[in-house]
This record gives sequence, C-alpha cells and structure tokens, in this order.
Amino acid sequence: MKNPFFIILSLFLVISCQKEIDLDLADQSGRIVIEGNVTDQVGPYTVRITKSVAVNQQNQYPAVTDAQVILSDNTGQTETLQYIGDGKYQTSTFIGVSGRTYTLKVQAEGQQYIAQSTMPEAVDFEGLAQDSFKFGDKMSYTLLPIFTDPVMLGNRYLFSFTINDLSKKYISVFSDNLNNGLPNQRPLMLPNDDNDGADHEVVAGDTIYVEMQSIDNTIFTYYSALLDISGNGSGVTPANPPSNISNGALGYFSAHTQSNKSFIIQQTTP
Repeated sequence: MKNPFFIILSLFLVISCQKEIDLDLADQSGRIVIEGNVTDQVGPYTVRITKSVAVNQQNQYPAVTDAQVILSDNTGQTETLQYIGDGKYQTSTFIGVSGRTYTLKVQAEGQQYIAQSTMPEAVDFEGLAQDSFKFGDKMSYTLLPIFTDPVMLGNRYLFSFTINDLSKKYISVFSDNLNNGLPNQRPLMLPNDDNDGADHEVVAGDTIYVEMQSIDNTIFTYYSALLDISGNGSGVTPANPPSNISNGALGYFSAHTQSNKSFIIQQTTP
C-alpha cells in the first residue's frame, strides 16, 4: 500500500538521522484509510477517508464519499460531520479541549471503525533558536524548539515544518524519556542538498514555519513506527504502522494541542 505522506522523522536522540519517507508499505489495496485530527484550536476539524491503492498504481486515492462520521468526547459533546468533497468530512460546531478523550466512529461500506485519542495538556512553545554548522563546503542549519518539558514523565511531541511557500511537510517526533522535566535540547535538522531526497537546500533568508503538537502515546507510536519501516533493509515487504483505528483500518486519529511559530534563517559565518 502506498500512502500519500512525505515524512521526516527524528526519534529520541539529538543525533538521530532524519529521513524523508515515501510510504511504500504492505500492498493491501482497497482498504479504508482514515486520517482524522482534533486540536485545541478553533475548528472546523476534518476527517479524510480514502481507499488504499497498490504500490504500482498512480498516487490517486479513491475518496469514500458516503460514510457516516461521528465525533464525540467524554463530556457528551457529539457531532455528525458533513461531507465537503475529496473524501473529507468536516465539523461545524465541535470544540476541542485539552484533557478530554475523543471518539471517532466511521460507518463505511457496511463496516464500522472506531478510534479514541486523549488530547494532552498544552506545553508552551516559547520560540525557536537557530544554530549552524559546516557540512562539506556548505552551511547547514538547525532550529531548536524552545520549550520546557513538564515534570510528569510521558509527554510526547510532534513537530512539523514547511519552508517558504513549498508544500512539502517534514515531521519529527520527540519523547521525554531522556529529557523529562528539562528544557528541550533536540533540534530540528533542516534540509540541505546532501539530504536523501531533499528538493530544497535551506539558506539564509528562508522562512521556516514550525508547528508543535502535544500528542498521545498511540500517535507517537504510529509515527515512530514509520522510521522503523523506512529503515527496513531486509527486502521483506514491511508491515503497516500500528493504527489506533479498529477493524483493520489504516491511518490514525489524533487529538492534540497545536502551536505555531515562524523563523527567518539568518546569515552566519563558519
């Protein structure tokens, strides 16, 4: 199965290699793929439902257009989402709040799929700090997300960034297993022309748009598994990442906090 994500993941260590991943996973064409998100920002929130395709097919993912999609939380809030096209179902009045547990129910093609996700408390995203280093004969850059991990162990984070007006999104996941309760020390590695598959070398003057999410452990596990899958060099067709959606659906359902910052890369000297 091929999934239309281009993803960079860094896991646990500052020196972790970040790698762009085109998800050529187990060939299970025709399976339901659900991608749903609820945040602590003002909606609407969207759930996209498509069908997986074989690896040797074009990247055209058939939309599921006649599903029933219901979103609810543990306080009694519930809403049936409206179809808006391209496999997307959207809320109109639903509100995301930290600390609540959200349930997604999808009825499609005679099958029911259920997922749950608990939105963690928000962690203050204070800013970004630039660093640079010489890589070959060129300057490479990193951005350090500035935040302090809460004292309680078990926090999980997802950082995504885009460059200028380019559409490609890069994603990294962090855990607090090695840095619990401390200021963050793990930078985001920005692409250069020596990165595997990178199509843009970050240079001074580029604007980097960074999103910080506090995610639950199931979503952390999902994205972490992508790194393991991408490193599978055995020649065996890899498994799909572990979805938190029932009944064999592919994809994920995430309730997370969200905060955004932007940063213009400054000229530095070696």
